Amino acid sequence: MAEQALIALRGVTKIYGSGEARVAALDGIDLDIQDGEFVAVMGPSGSGKSTCMNILGCLDTPTGGTYLFKGHDVGQMSQDERALLRRDNIGFVFQGFNLLKRTTAEENLELPLIYRGVPRAERRRLALATLDKVGLAQRADHTAAELSGGQQQRVAIARALVTNPSVMFADEPTGNLDSSKTREIMELLATLNREQRITIVLVTHEEDVAAYAKRQIRFLDGRIASDSGSRA
Repeated sequence: MAEQALIALRGVTKIYGSGEARVAALDGIDLDIQDGEFVAVMGPSGSGKSTCMNILGCLDTPTGGTYLFKGHDVGQMSQDERALLRRDNIGFVFQGFNLLKRTTAEENLELPLIYRGVPRAERRRLALATLDKVGLAQRADHTAAELSGGQQQRVAIARALVTNPSVMFADEPTGNLDSSKTREIMELLATLNREQRITIVLVTHEEDVAAYAKRQIRFLDGRIASDSGSRA
């Protein structure tokens, strides 16, 4: 019996506008992502990659087709159910870090745990343990404003991990970093994927960044133009 994919898209479309203004941002996408994969999603602006990521992250809904997450049809879920799926299963990392600047690294990690109703002592334990995973346990009491760009992105990655999500979506996570910090962040992501089997789906414009992923998917004109590399 074939292994059930963590994520499965079947004939997914996303249409904006109508008539002459109609644009098919996604035009019949079929895609499987297995638990434990590290996937890079690439493509020029307007190719559909960001639209696809928004749908995968339950930030948007498709116009047609089916999106299955762990076998559950996301399209049949209410808005509240999709919000719970995001909260309980998905971690996000963004180009701009999106940290609370005047809040400590530890407190930034505790925030998503507060939304889950985790008791204070357990929040602190989980936050410190996760900061240790990204090499920043010694910076737990530093505010985001006191950290370098690379350190801020490490905190952002830790915040995405602290709830033990099924998948992490990283949208241009090195876009604001120089080349040395980019290598540092990508090596961290590759290590987390390899050693802890964390599923990562990464959007990037950079070939050298995509090379860290085991699988590269390229979008063009709303379709998957190529899908290469190994599956976990």
